[in-house]
Amino acid sequence: MSLSRTAIDAALSTVIDPEIRKPITEVGMVKGVEVSAKGVVTVGVFLTISACPMQDTIVQSVKDAVSKVEGVTGVEVDLDVMSDEQRAALREQLQGPTKEIRFNRPESLTRIYAIASGKGGVGKSSITTNLAVAMAAQGLSVGIVDADIYGHSIPDMMGITASPLRVDSMIMPPERFGVRVMSMLPLKREGRHEPLAMRGPMLHKYLESFLAEVWWGDLDVLLLDLPPGTGDIAISTARLLPASELIIVTTPQPAAADVAIRAGMLAPQLEQRVSGVIENMSAFACPHCDEPIDMFGAGGGRMVSEVLTDKLGVDVPLLGKIAFDPNLRVGGDAGEPLVLSQPDAPAAIALKEIALELTTRSRGLIGKNLGVQPK
Repeated sequence: MSLSRTAIDAALSTVIDPEIRKPITEVGMVKGVEVSAKGVVTVGVFLTISACPMQDTIVQSVKDAVSKVEGVTGVEVDLDVMSDEQRAALREQLQGPTKEIRFNRPESLTRIYAIASGKGGVGKSSITTNLAVAMAAQGLSVGIVDADIYGHSIPDMMGITASPLRVDSMIMPPERFGVRVMSMLPLKREGRHEPLAMRGPMLHKYLESFLAEVWWGDLDVLLLDLPPGTGDIAISTARLLPASELIIVTTPQPAAADVAIRAGMLAPQLEQRVSGVIENMSAFACPHCDEPIDMFGAGGGRMVSEVLTDKLGVDVPLLGKIAFDPNLRVGGDAGEPLVLSQPDAPAAIALKEIALELTTRSRGLIGKNLGVQPK
């Protein structure tokens, strides 16, 4: 029985490149197909770079797909590497002829949440990490921009040690737990302890690069872990991503809540929406008597929610309270987010509920092109 080339091509179209997340037949990765008289199929595959870390996965996926075709007795994969011209063509196919922030396209359906705080030390990065992983566990495509250029911590909290890959001028971010992450950490030539001496324009440039030069694919949700305060990155985020919405993180302590309100009050000046407030390090049950312990005070999250609702004239809900749990910190240090390592912990349950709320709520119209022209 002669093998059907159409059936082989159809099988290859089901092989998804794990980094680009598109069929290898669509992105020029199939070099050729040969079929022997004995039914052995040899598939030539172009890798984007010679040191592609996912080459074993691609080879196995090709073998699994083609071996299912009726009449195939064996599958061999012959690897090659794209030329500079092919890589340039791939970048243009994915990103277009000019660099742009694809999230700003009118057809983009990506929800963009910027996780902000008035001051440091409130657990903003831990919240960002666990929300992202919880969203990915829902089956969503999720990305994180570690926008805290100076104080980057997301790769460590996600347990990511791989560096981004460069294909022509396009950057492929590493991924773990179904979440793609772009951070300044792997770009530092002298290692993690190298200090970064940058002012506003350079910070803006790096953030723009993370958004325009990185191939994120078709994300359902993009989270940005902002540095504390209302400085350069907060302003650049609003300018570069006009559809982004703020989520304010605070602790129950009134002093922290007061500073968090200022972070939320920046939104009207930047024409941003504040989607809600998260109270971290909230009351937890005493292990001996089960009575709640307010280690960091009480009422901060509610205070931020109520004040911002009053001053902004829109509802700014308290999305949830995350009970104080040392394991949230332990999981971050180990690169194992709490929502995965201890999914039944009260803090993990609260984080998963917030993640579900943020991904199922109705979309706002801020930053959207409605196609309406003034008469």
